[in-house]
Amino acid sequence: SFRPHVVNHHAAQIDIRRSVEDPVFDAEVNVIGSVNLMQQAVRNRAEGFIFASSGGAIYGETPHPAVETAAKAPISPYGAAKAAVENYLFAYRKTFGLNSVVLRYANVYGPRQDPAGEAGVVSIFTSALIAGGGVTIFGSGYQVRDYVFVVDVARANLLARDRLFSDMQTPRNPDESAFNIGSGRATSVNALYEELAKIIPASIAAVHAKSRPGELMESRLDITRGHAVLGFSPRVKLADGLLQTVAWQKNTKGTSGTRTR
Repeated sequence: SFRPHVVNHHAAQIDIRRSVEDPVFDAEVNVIGSVNLMQQAVRNRAEGFIFASSGGAIYGETPHPAVETAAKAPISPYGAAKAAVENYLFAYRKTFGLNSVVLRYANVYGPRQDPAGEAGVVSIFTSALIAGGGVTIFGSGYQVRDYVFVVDVARANLLARDRLFSDMQTPRNPDESAFNIGSGRATSVNALYEELAKIIPASIAAVHAKSRPGELMESRLDITRGHAVLGFSPRVKLADGLLQTVAWQKNTKGTSGTRTR
């Protein structure tokens, strides 16, 4: 019979706005769907489970970089669901012996992110600038995020896989299985737009619209633990990652690809 080596769980409903509008749907997809995967992992004797969580959504407002043991204060149903799945994974480890690692992502961006999707400000801004259209910034634009390049995130997953089969200590709580994955640098939405406009000169000035419910003003991650335990260090600077993202969208004329968080 089929026995998976590792279950790498990235499937999700990723629209924070939809989670606010329909929390039950969000929970059915993100919580129940994840528990279904855990059940199958146990039944098929998977050796490990990697879960893509959200550093931005579960900590709440973080004026200072959040460490993995920081208090959880999700302000959206999406963030609450991510935190719930982390707790389920800890329970499945204790009850069924399912070994797991949680990666709490910052804002992931890069080639193949869908510009027509409901998430991914880098891809959305890039597509609009290439098309010569206007960019809409929700809120003041002073919202702060950590933007991490998708190649760095992929490498973090390989490191997490290796960690699953190392001689790691049994975690005493869910946070000891978790690692923040980001760039370690904070960038405002306005500054992000300005960086993109240097690469693709804007023909129309950006406009500001009302901020959206469930969205944070400040999201910062401390990535020290991931470096110390996993050996993770981001390699791609924001300017270089934006250049690669713009080049991909120009070459594909913004056609949709795989969505990333």
